[in-house]
Amino acid sequence: MFPAGKDTMRIALIHALAHSVAPINEELARAWPEAVRMNLMDDSLSADLARSGAGLDADMHRRFESLAAYAEGTGARGILFTCSAFGSCIEAVAARRPHMPVLKPNEAMVAEAVAVARGGRIGLVASFAPTLTSMPPEFPPGTELITCLAEGAMDALNRGDDAGHDARVVEAARWLVGQGCDVIALSQFSMARAQLAVHRAVGLPVLTTPGSAVRALRHRLER
Repeated sequence: MFPAGKDTMRIALIHALAHSVAPINEELARAWPEAVRMNLMDDSLSADLARSGAGLDADMHRRFESLAAYAEGTGARGILFTCSAFGSCIEAVAARRPHMPVLKPNEAMVAEAVAVARGGRIGLVASFAPTLTSMPPEFPPGTELITCLAEGAMDALNRGDDAGHDARVVEAARWLVGQGCDVIALSQFSMARAQLAVHRAVGLPVLTTPGSAVRALRHRLER
Protein backbone atom coordinates (compact mmCIF):
# COMPACT_ATOMS: atom_id res chain seq x y z
CA MET A 1 0.00 0.00 0.00
CA PHE A 2 1.12 3.54 -0.73
CA PRO A 3 0.19 5.56 2.37
CA ALA A 4 -1.46 8.89 1.66
CA GLY A 5 -0.22 10.40 4.91
CA LYS A 6 -1.46 10.10 8.47
CA ASP A 7 -3.79 13.08 8.32
CA THR A 8 -4.86 12.80 4.68
CA MET A 9 -8.48 11.91 3.92
CA ARG A 10 -8.18 10.36 0.48
CA ILE A 11 -11.44 9.46 -1.27
CA ALA A 12 -11.53 7.25 -4.35
CA LEU A 13 -14.27 8.05 -6.88
CA ILE A 14 -14.85 5.22 -9.36
CA HIS A 15 -16.81 6.13 -12.48
CA ALA A 16 -18.39 4.29 -15.38
CA LEU A 17 -19.92 7.38 -17.03
CA ALA A 18 -18.20 10.67 -17.87
CA HIS A 19 -21.23 12.76 -16.82
CA SER A 20 -20.71 11.67 -13.19
CA VAL A 21 -17.19 13.04 -12.81
CA ALA A 22 -17.79 16.78 -12.52
CA PRO A 23 -20.80 16.73 -10.14
CA ILE A 24 -19.13 14.67 -7.41
CA ASN A 25 -15.81 16.51 -7.71
CA GLU A 26 -17.58 19.86 -7.50
CA GLU A 27 -19.54 18.73 -4.43
CA LEU A 28 -16.40 17.51 -2.66
CA ALA A 29 -14.59 20.75 -3.48
CA ARG A 30 -17.51 22.74 -2.07
CA ALA A 31 -18.52 20.70 0.96
CA TRP A 32 -15.33 18.89 1.95
CA PRO A 33 -12.31 20.68 0.47
CA GLU A 34 -9.92 18.96 2.88
CA ALA A 35 -10.59 15.60 1.24
CA VAL A 36 -8.09 14.47 -1.39
CA ARG A 37 -9.93 13.31 -4.48
CA MET A 38 -8.84 10.39 -6.64
CA ASN A 39 -10.79 9.65 -9.84
CA LEU A 40 -10.78 6.28 -11.59
CA MET A 41 -12.70 5.97 -14.85
CA ASP A 42 -13.56 2.83 -16.80
CA ASP A 43 -16.01 3.96 -19.45
CA SER A 44 -16.14 0.46 -20.94
CA LEU A 45 -18.05 -0.97 -17.96
CA SER A 46 -21.52 0.12 -19.06
CA ALA A 47 -20.91 -0.71 -22.72
CA ASP A 48 -19.55 -4.15 -21.86
CA LEU A 49 -22.48 -4.84 -19.54
CA ALA A 50 -24.97 -3.96 -22.28
CA ARG A 51 -23.10 -5.81 -25.00
CA SER A 52 -22.39 -9.08 -23.19
CA GLY A 53 -25.90 -9.84 -22.01
CA ALA A 54 -24.27 -11.78 -19.15
CA GLY A 55 -25.37 -9.40 -16.42
CA LEU A 56 -23.19 -8.86 -13.38
CA ASP A 57 -21.23 -12.06 -13.86
CA ALA A 58 -17.99 -13.27 -12.27
CA ASP A 59 -15.88 -11.33 -14.77
CA MET A 60 -17.63 -8.06 -13.93
CA HIS A 61 -17.20 -8.76 -10.22
CA ARG A 62 -13.47 -9.30 -10.76
CA ARG A 63 -13.18 -5.99 -12.58
CA PHE A 64 -14.82 -4.12 -9.73
CA GLU A 65 -12.62 -5.84 -7.17
CA SER A 66 -9.54 -4.88 -9.20
CA LEU A 67 -10.61 -1.22 -9.32
CA ALA A 68 -11.31 -1.18 -5.58
CA ALA A 69 -8.04 -2.93 -4.72
CA TYR A 70 -6.08 -0.41 -6.79
CA ALA A 71 -7.87 2.50 -5.09
CA GLU A 72 -7.25 1.09 -1.64
CA GLY A 73 -3.62 0.41 -2.52
CA THR A 74 -3.04 4.11 -3.16
CA GLY A 75 -4.16 4.94 0.38
CA ALA A 76 -7.86 5.66 -0.16
CA ARG A 77 -9.80 5.80 3.11
CA GLY A 78 -13.20 5.49 1.42
CA ILE A 79 -14.61 4.53 -1.98
CA LEU A 80 -17.64 5.93 -3.76
CA PHE A 81 -18.92 4.30 -6.96
CA THR A 82 -20.90 6.73 -9.10
CA CYS A 83 -22.84 4.43 -11.43
CA SER A 84 -25.91 2.65 -10.10
CA ALA A 85 -26.12 -0.26 -12.56
CA PHE A 86 -23.58 -2.44 -10.71
CA GLY A 87 -25.17 -2.97 -7.31
CA SER A 88 -24.09 -6.53 -6.51
CA CYS A 89 -20.51 -5.85 -7.65
CA ILE A 90 -20.29 -2.86 -5.30
CA GLU A 91 -21.85 -4.83 -2.45
CA ALA A 92 -19.20 -7.55 -2.90
CA VAL A 93 -16.42 -4.93 -2.80
CA ALA A 94 -17.91 -3.49 0.40
CA ALA A 95 -18.25 -6.91 2.03
CA ARG A 96 -14.52 -7.48 1.58
CA ARG A 97 -13.73 -4.13 3.22
CA PRO A 98 -15.55 -3.83 6.55
CA HIS A 99 -12.72 -1.52 7.68
CA MET A 100 -13.65 1.29 5.27
CA PRO A 101 -16.80 2.88 3.80
CA VAL A 102 -17.64 1.68 0.29
CA LEU A 103 -20.77 3.38 -0.99
CA LYS A 104 -23.14 2.67 -3.83
CA PRO A 105 -24.11 5.92 -5.57
CA ASN A 106 -27.69 6.06 -4.30
CA GLU A 107 -27.59 4.60 -0.82
CA ALA A 108 -26.81 7.79 1.09
CA MET A 109 -29.52 9.77 -0.72
CA VAL A 110 -32.08 7.02 -0.17
CA ALA A 111 -31.42 7.08 3.58
CA GLU A 112 -31.46 10.87 3.71
CA ALA A 113 -34.67 11.16 1.68
CA VAL A 114 -36.47 8.75 4.01
CA ALA A 115 -35.24 10.70 7.05
CA VAL A 116 -36.23 14.10 5.61
CA ALA A 117 -39.65 12.91 4.42
CA ARG A 118 -40.52 11.51 7.90
CA GLY A 119 -43.11 9.17 6.51
CA GLY A 120 -44.25 11.60 3.84
CA ARG A 121 -44.16 11.18 0.11
CA ILE A 122 -40.84 11.16 -1.76
CA GLY A 123 -40.64 12.29 -5.38
CA LEU A 124 -37.86 10.63 -7.39
CA VAL A 125 -36.74 12.27 -10.64
CA ALA A 126 -34.59 10.44 -13.18
CA SER A 127 -33.12 11.46 -16.53
CA PHE A 128 -32.23 7.84 -17.40
CA ALA A 129 -35.35 5.67 -17.71
CA PRO A 130 -33.89 2.36 -16.36
CA THR A 131 -33.19 4.12 -13.06
CA LEU A 132 -36.92 4.22 -12.38
CA THR A 133 -36.88 0.42 -12.43
CA SER A 134 -33.61 -0.24 -10.60
CA MET A 135 -33.71 2.40 -7.87
CA PRO A 136 -37.14 2.11 -6.16
CA PRO A 137 -36.27 -1.30 -4.61
CA GLU A 138 -33.40 0.44 -2.79
CA PHE A 139 -35.94 2.29 -0.64
CA PRO A 140 -37.20 0.60 2.54
CA PRO A 141 -40.44 -1.37 2.25
CA GLY A 142 -43.45 0.84 2.83
CA THR A 143 -41.80 4.03 1.54
CA GLU A 144 -44.33 6.19 -0.27
CA LEU A 145 -42.43 6.87 -3.49
CA ILE A 146 -43.60 8.54 -6.69
CA THR A 147 -41.32 8.55 -9.72
CA CYS A 148 -41.06 10.75 -12.79
CA LEU A 149 -38.83 10.64 -15.85
CA ALA A 150 -37.46 14.02 -16.95
CA GLU A 151 -38.10 13.33 -20.63
CA GLY A 152 -35.33 14.61 -22.87
CA ALA A 153 -33.10 15.84 -20.04
CA MET A 154 -30.25 13.42 -20.72
CA ASP A 155 -30.40 14.11 -24.45
CA ALA A 156 -30.21 17.85 -23.73
CA LEU A 157 -27.17 17.35 -21.53
CA ASN A 158 -25.47 15.19 -24.16
CA ARG A 159 -25.78 17.94 -26.76
CA GLY A 160 -24.52 20.63 -24.36
CA ASP A 161 -27.91 22.22 -23.64
CA ASP A 162 -27.50 22.61 -19.87
CA ALA A 163 -30.42 25.03 -19.54
CA GLY A 164 -32.70 22.64 -21.43
CA HIS A 165 -31.64 19.80 -19.14
CA ASP A 166 -32.43 21.83 -16.02
CA ALA A 167 -35.78 22.98 -17.37
CA ARG A 168 -36.89 19.39 -17.97
CA VAL A 169 -35.82 18.38 -14.46
CA VAL A 170 -37.76 21.31 -13.00
CA GLU A 171 -40.84 20.31 -15.01
CA ALA A 172 -40.66 16.77 -13.60
CA ALA A 173 -40.23 18.06 -10.06
CA ARG A 174 -43.25 20.34 -10.40
CA TRP A 175 -45.35 17.38 -11.51
CA LEU A 176 -44.23 15.44 -8.41
CA VAL A 177 -45.17 18.34 -6.15
CA GLY A 178 -48.60 18.18 -7.74
CA GLN A 179 -48.78 14.55 -6.59
CA GLY A 180 -48.28 15.62 -2.99
CA CYS A 181 -44.56 14.93 -2.56
CA ASP A 182 -42.76 16.39 0.45
CA VAL A 183 -39.17 16.01 -0.74
CA ILE A 184 -37.60 15.75 -4.19
CA ALA A 185 -34.71 13.37 -4.88
CA LEU A 186 -32.62 13.78 -8.05
CA SER A 187 -31.36 10.32 -8.88
CA GLN A 188 -28.53 10.83 -11.41
CA PHE A 189 -25.21 12.44 -10.43
CA SER A 190 -25.49 14.53 -13.58
CA MET A 191 -28.76 16.05 -12.32
CA ALA A 192 -27.10 17.72 -9.32
CA ARG A 193 -26.53 20.84 -11.41
CA ALA A 194 -30.31 21.43 -11.40
CA GLN A 195 -30.73 21.34 -7.60
CA LEU A 196 -30.95 25.09 -7.05
CA ALA A 197 -33.33 25.60 -9.99
CA VAL A 198 -35.61 22.85 -8.68
CA HIS A 199 -35.57 24.22 -5.14
CA ARG A 200 -36.46 27.70 -6.37
CA ALA A 201 -39.30 26.28 -8.46
CA VAL A 202 -40.90 24.01 -5.86
CA GLY A 203 -39.80 25.33 -2.45
CA LEU A 204 -39.23 21.83 -1.04
CA PRO A 205 -36.09 20.03 0.17
CA VAL A 206 -34.17 18.81 -2.90
CA LEU A 207 -31.58 16.08 -2.44
CA THR A 208 -28.84 15.03 -4.84
CA THR A 209 -26.76 11.87 -4.96
CA PRO A 210 -23.40 13.74 -4.74
CA GLY A 211 -24.56 15.90 -1.82
CA SER A 212 -25.87 12.98 0.23
CA ALA A 213 -22.86 10.79 -0.57
CA VAL A 214 -20.35 13.40 0.55
CA ARG A 215 -22.23 13.99 3.81
CA ALA A 216 -22.35 10.25 4.49
CA LEU A 217 -18.68 9.67 3.71
CA ARG A 218 -17.56 12.58 5.84
CA HIS A 219 -19.72 11.50 8.76
CA ARG A 220 -18.42 7.93 8.67
CA LEU A 221 -14.74 8.84 8.23
CA GLU A 222 -14.63 11.68 10.77
CA ARG A 223 -16.71 9.85 13.34
